[in-house]
Amino acid sequence: MNLIFSKVDTVEEMAELAQIAAEIWREHYISMITMEQIDYMIEKFQSVPAIREQIQRQGYEYYAMRREGATVGYMSVRQDEGKLFLSKFYVGKEHRGHGYASQAIAFLEQLCKERGLSHIWLTVNRHNESSIEVYRKKGFQAVREQVADIGNGFVMDDYVMEKEILVS
Repeated sequence: MNLIFSKVDTVEEMAELAQIAAEIWREHYISMITMEQIDYMIEKFQSVPAIREQIQRQGYEYYAMRREGATVGYMSVRQDEGKLFLSKFYVGKEHRGHGYASQAIAFLEQLCKERGLSHIWLTVNRHNESSIEVYRKKGFQAVREQVADIGNGFVMDDYVMEKEILVS
């Protein structure tokens, strides 16, 4: 079943994504980082005010991924120096394993082709083995490691991965 990718711009849509983010983060990342860091990161990066700021002032585009009217996940991207930065990509636990990552990456590749962008790049927690494996299967390669201070005594310990897009 094909996903529908709809651009997010209303506060109601942002609130829906913030709720999904909180659920996914608390379920998925607890084996990698502390609950204290999870709560901090949700508030700093995935709350309604954070999402609104990213859309209105930082050049991010958010897309809800919907199937049969239900939101199964979402992603956030920003065009940056001829590349597309995949900032956020989340699929709810009960919706994983249905090929949605393949459809989402195909959607992003099409965006890149339409905009003349050469790569999709992202950061992923170095201990997030399941996501790293998905990205590798979709053609991404780790290009470097990065430790970023995000405040409050927390860091993000990530791989930077990217995928070249052949623009015809």
